[in-house]
Amino acid sequence: MKQSAGLLLYRMRNDIEFFLVHPGGPFFSNKNEGWWTIPKGEIIPGENPLHTAIREFKEETGFSISGPFIELQTITQKGGKNVLCWACAGDVDENKIISNTFEIELPYRSGKLVTFPEVDKAGWFKANDAVRLINEKQNAFIYELKKLLDIH
Repeated sequence: MKQSAGLLLYRMRNDIEFFLVHPGGPFFSNKNEGWWTIPKGEIIPGENPLHTAIREFKEETGFSISGPFIELQTITQKGGKNVLCWACAGDVDENKIISNTFEIELPYRSGKLVTFPEVDKAGWFKANDAVRLINEKQNAFIYELKKLLDIH
């Protein structure tokens, strides 16, 4: 079974806000609600999952996060992938993300490779907006963190 690990960055302004990213590439270009996610990626065999989460955050945003970290309950997404998540207080500028890239063949079977950022945008969202935008199974991370922090 595939496993990913990621970080749910949060900050306190007048209310709690959550940092989410939007996947890049042509498949996601016109998708919004339900498609945002925590920065995350596949766990390399033998890699510590928290190290995966920290590495993936850096690769997808360009920012290094150092903790302390709050381990959240693992969720299983619709496709069967388990996602491990740690929450961390922090503040980054969503307008200054630098994401790694990937290549795909476009048009399909054309032999032409096109490069896209893995993450095309990021943002800070209050809980209600974050819950509306994030992958529905990842909502559990937001709810659990609010409960742990005693935020209603």
